Amino acid sequence: MLPIIDLDIYRSQPLGSPAVVAECTKAAEALITYGALLLQDSRVSEDDNATFLDLLEDYFSQPLFELQKTSALKSNTEKPKCAVDEPCLRVIARLEPDQRPLDISAHQPDPKCRFFWRMGDMPPYKTQFPALNASNVVPQAESLKDRWPSIMGKWGSAMKSAVEGVAQMAAVGLGLPRETFTDAGRYGPHLLAPTASDLVKYDKKDIILAGFHTDLNFLTIHGRSRYPGLHIWARNTGKRILVQFPPTGRYLLVQAGKQLEHLSGGLIKAGYHEVVVNEATIATIQRRKVEYPDRPLIRISSTFFWHLSSDYDLAPIPSLAKRSSDTNVQNKGRGLLEDSEDPIYEPMKVGQQVQDELKHIELMA
Repeated sequence: MLPIIDLDIYRSQPLGSPAVVAECTKAAEALITYGALLLQDSRVSEDDNATFLDLLEDYFSQPLFELQKTSALKSNTEKPKCAVDEPCLRVIARLEPDQRPLDISAHQPDPKCRFFWRMGDMPPYKTQFPALNASNVVPQAESLKDRWPSIMGKWGSAMKSAVEGVAQMAAVGLGLPRETFTDAGRYGPHLLAPTASDLVKYDKKDIILAGFHTDLNFLTIHGRSRYPGLHIWARNTGKRILVQFPPTGRYLLVQAGKQLEHLSGGLIKAGYHEVVVNEATIATIQRRKVEYPDRPLIRISSTFFWHLSSDYDLAPIPSLAKRSSDTNVQNKGRGLLEDSEDPIYEPMKVGQQVQDELKHIELMA
């Protein structure tokens, strides 16, 4: 079970209170140790999540020509970077055989679709990366267009507020000013990016829906999905974990991304994960066929990518880089989920880092 961080404690008590300091430290340590955490936030509504999932199921059940009219990323486009990335392949090789992800060495592009809905403020200056800061497009189908902006905006705002709370808590827990990360991401191209997988077509055990990879952004946050299948790998043990939310309560999953890894000089590593069809997925498919026979069989992941601003100068924060170096020396030879070669975090603009990562997964020429 991943550590559970209580955002309500942070929001309801003074910053210097012992309870807040302890919870912020716990958040930072969870990201360092696991690369992920579960977030408890009483403002998150399961009804809003259900409404959002219904909307996206309706959207992705449209004919292909309708999807192509909007900003949907069609299936079999995005390739898992780890299929060809040498550092990533070394990490897989270091895992125990029974803890490795499903084989992606010959894996085709992921059979998933995405929709991108920007949730950040447009920068008030001329950005060097306009292609990464595009405006939103509303689907024009009669059954969708009137309800689309309000539902996307409501759920996206809840996710954005929650993940920014985590960013502030992590900063405090790392000994930095509270706004260190949120100021750096004030004009980030934050994206509500729901992912859809067709569970009529892809319903067999061990089908890979999203191959083993890390996220390129700063923090990723997810709501509860209707279908299991997300595995993550704990940095401290290299063990595969099937993500399970507590059966009741208002929870979100938060994962570290490459921008946080870069800014922390590797103190916090981007979390590895995959999405597959497993036995629990198949059991849920069969149950929903009976309980909701009129609903599309589509797995929706309510993914939200929180980014640093595209024009922000991305370079390791000295205090975190020093701590990272000390930690890596201590961890050498302990079999943690690390590459065997120390990465180098070259200074660059965030937009350049994003473009480089997009090229790896063939989403940018």
